[in-house]
Amino acid sequence: MIEWSSQGQSHTAHWRSESGAPAPRRVVAADDTLPADTAYRLACEGTGLLWTGDFQNARMLLQALMRRTDRKPAKAAAKAAKKAADATPAQAFHLHRQAQAQRARVLSSILIVLEGDYAIGLRRAPDLRQACAEAWGPAGGQRVVASLRELLGLVGAHEWRKKGVEVPALGAAPGNRIHPHYGVFSPVRGEYVDLVAQTPLPSKALAFDVGVGSGVLSALLARRGVQRVVATDQDPRAIACARENLQRLGVAGRVELLQTDLFPEGRAPLVVCNPPWLPARASSPIERAVYDEGSGMLRGFLAGLAAHLEPGGEGWLILSDLAEHLELRPRAQLLEWIAQAGLQVLGRHDVKPHHAKATDATDALHAARAAEVTSLWRLGAAQ
Repeated sequence: MIEWSSQGQSHTAHWRSESGAPAPRRVVAADDTLPADTAYRLACEGTGLLWTGDFQNARMLLQALMRRTDRKPAKAAAKAAKKAADATPAQAFHLHRQAQAQRARVLSSILIVLEGDYAIGLRRAPDLRQACAEAWGPAGGQRVVASLRELLGLVGAHEWRKKGVEVPALGAAPGNRIHPHYGVFSPVRGEYVDLVAQTPLPSKALAFDVGVGSGVLSALLARRGVQRVVATDQDPRAIACARENLQRLGVAGRVELLQTDLFPEGRAPLVVCNPPWLPARASSPIERAVYDEGSGMLRGFLAGLAAHLEPGGEGWLILSDLAEHLELRPRAQLLEWIAQAGLQVLGRHDVKPHHAKATDATDALHAARAAEVTSLWRLGAAQ
């Protein structure tokens, strides 16, 4: 529960954090009279600012906190730059993650009360009820408190869900859009989809899609003529998202969705998996599509693949080598896991990423991103 006082009265509400962050230990009421410098000092101390003023002014304050967070004093900036320059790639990655986490804590300090129907009772507050319901499910009738930053993330996800993401590999527009749900990875990096679109199919009878996510790869396999796809995911949001996208694209009749971890029962001539690429801990649901602590999903897929392949079948592992350039997981380790699982490499198709960060020299991980290659590993049972 969150507790705070305003105008001499005590208030409480349930704390809501999608990332699982704990509620602030200290909460103070704040409004339009709060100076940005004071707000920044309180936020750095870990104090939650329960907003009672104008909603749009809260957004302006959040922008002011962003500027202060990103603007380091010259001495501190020089010290951080030297530390980063002397760091190994793995150390640079962990420093980057620490900086991201600290920034998120500060920017999440502005708190908003939502009523039992997700309405916001502040001046000039937008109607976010639909966006909240899409992300969190139906309102439960209890007041909740969430960070303004998270609420704005819900709004962004709501807009992505309405607009969709164009995926050229699915065919000609307008029937080539994937509409991601909140907490489900959006296929904005199209190179891994193109790899699946261009690699010759070993069979069109049946395929397993392990970790269906938004449903983009299942839809692509069906569009390529695979007669039946069995797709799995342990996240109910992903299953709901995939179901909606597959129905919209007209291929739902050929794709069976199962909420389970990794493989369905049985064997298939083709098993496809695009696991998270970096062996690090995710700090929010959307990060689980990128971060796989201890390479758990990758290792689970490799360990179980041979038992789920038909004779002569292929497992397609779509994986970036960014972890290798960050020195988080060496190539030798991946090859060892493949061999230990009774698998052999039948071939590999590579592509260079074309996202903006690959060419952004100011990015903290630029050197690794510039060298990154995404691969489709064709794996088969060892002879």
